[in-house]
Amino acid sequence: MTRKPDPVEQALDRLSALRHEAATPATVAEFKTFLKNRSNLVVAKAAKIAGELRIAELTAELVAAFHRLMKSPEKLDKGCAATTEIASALHELDYVEPDVYLQGILHVQMEGSFGPPVDVAAKLRAVSALGLARTRYPHALDEIVSLLVDKWAHARVGAVRALASNGGEAGALLLKLKLLTGEDEPDVLAECFSGLLDCAPQRSLPLVATYIDSEKDDVAEAALLAIGSSRLPEALEVLKTKSREGLPVSLRKTLLLAISMIRSEEAIAFLLSVLRDGTLQIAKHAVTALAMFRTNEKVRAQVEAAVSQRSDQGLSELFRQEF
Repeated sequence: MTRKPDPVEQALDRLSALRHEAATPATVAEFKTFLKNRSNLVVAKAAKIAGELRIAELTAELVAAFHRLMKSPEKLDKGCAATTEIASALHELDYVEPDVYLQGILHVQMEGSFGPPVDVAAKLRAVSALGLARTRYPHALDEIVSLLVDKWAHARVGAVRALASNGGEAGALLLKLKLLTGEDEPDVLAECFSGLLDCAPQRSLPLVATYIDSEKDDVAEAALLAIGSSRLPEALEVLKTKSREGLPVSLRKTLLLAISMIRSEEAIAFLLSVLRDGTLQIAKHAVTALAMFRTNEKVRAQVEAAVSQRSDQGLSELFRQEF
């Protein structure tokens, strides 16, 4: 007996095909139909693709779909799957009216799980914070600040990103306050580190550097990587100083990776010196860090020469694998 086609599966398959088609009046019309679908999974996928393809003609339909689902989100949008994707798509489409984001940033939706109930709207609140920060809503920061103490880490991450990207001087000060008053979740701390080094780099570097000495390796690693990705000239000196002071063995690989992320000639020279003169284990970490430059023929030749001088089979094999 032939199984009757599932209309939801058919809609999802068609949306997968639309992702690879040019936006024409006909395809835009299809998207509009899918955004009115009864299945939140279909609406979610249609919104996601609309954002990816930046189809601005769908803005009004995205807004209408959001408000329709929010009339009874527990019934119409399990997991906040569609409303989250809609808010994200509107953010991608530079939608600057605050209505959707204001509703999303306040939404809480507890749903059952294998353990205690889970707030499935945390990501929606995070995305809404990012969107709201780009509007001219006069009390945007008031709403976003509340998320800094949200119970769910995902929502706090969204608040940090919003303040870092569009919070200006006030946003930088709030992120500093967030660090100084305490945060236990490494992902949130990592966003604070990156956000501060992005919006207030020079004056934030010393504060972020203090977290390299954290007793928690995941926090120390987050600080190291944030400092490296900042690519500040002063960052290399901070990391070189930590190298001379002697970090725990568990952090040495991350330290060298952070130095490679600075991508300066001086950073590369330092890693090459570590490769030539460090212990064998540290030399292996240096090869892994320098692999970031595998397409740079000059650096590749320098690494190969340094590895050859060490005359170690394991190090030579690692070079072949990484480069």
